[in-house]
Amino acid sequence: MRSFDEYKQYVEEHLLDPFPEADLEASILFDSMFYSLNAGGKRLRPVLLLAACEMAGGNITHALPYACAMEYIHTYSLIHDDLPAMDNDDLRRGKPTNHVVYGPGMATLAGDGLLSAAFEVMAEDLSVRVNVGWELKPYIMAQYEIAEGAGVRGMVAGQTADIKAEKEGADGGLLFYIHLNKTAALIKAAVRAGLYIGGASEEMLEDMTVYAEDLGIAFQIADDILDVKSTTEELGKPVGSDEENDKLTFVSMYGLEKAEAELSRLTAEACQAAAPYDDDVFFRSLALDLEERTS
Repeated sequence: MRSFDEYKQYVEEHLLDPFPEADLEASILFDSMFYSLNAGGKRLRPVLLLAACEMAGGNITHALPYACAMEYIHTYSLIHDDLPAMDNDDLRRGKPTNHVVYGPGMATLAGDGLLSAAFEVMAEDLSVRVNVGWELKPYIMAQYEIAEGAGVRGMVAGQTADIKAEKEGADGGLLFYIHLNKTAALIKAAVRAGLYIGGASEEMLEDMTVYAEDLGIAFQIADDILDVKSTTEELGKPVGSDEENDKLTFVSMYGLEKAEAELSRLTAEACQAAAPYDDDVFFRSLALDLEERTS
């Protein structure tokens, strides 16, 4: 398997290859979409998809359209998260957020456009495979996993619960539901989609689903901790915004010490789940790196 940076470079080089062409009349829409898509970031979800595909014995070129689609969806979610009607953030990855540059209306449409583009790219890949007689089930399952992870039983459900918690309050069960869906669902979708394309066994799918869910929840807890401990310069977005906006986080509910302990527990559990398949230690190293991240 390759390194994280090698997978990331591959994604960066090809991220716009399958992207729909712009109409002249809608050029500002595409400018807005590209502004956020090209703003950098970890590219964690597409990297996970490609790495999972390769670990299962697949060819990452076959998974590339789905990896790109994952990043389009993730970017759309960030644009919408930052809107005044949601988190109302003015800074993302060290740059003004999309709605600050293009206005809330165009930012909303840019998010919609990225979500639509993701499914256009995956559908086009399926149509090509139909024409050449490929076995379609792995690719259909990959698209299903991505749709479910992004949708009303995944990320959107988590965002809904997050808004509900702001208005009505919540307990630990709702907090877990928010983290599992708002953040972990897309990470799980990326891993499972890659595994399907790579031809993974049912046992590998089950164990790596545990890994992905643990990693996703740990990733969000790390975000909660960084919002308290990091700086705006390191994080690339305002710190302290969770408390300012009365956001329900693991830190606000349980305190910093318990949050750090849960982060460590989930990371260890993720590493254990991946261990039987992770000969190159890619997935375990990634989990440990994300536990220690500062941005």
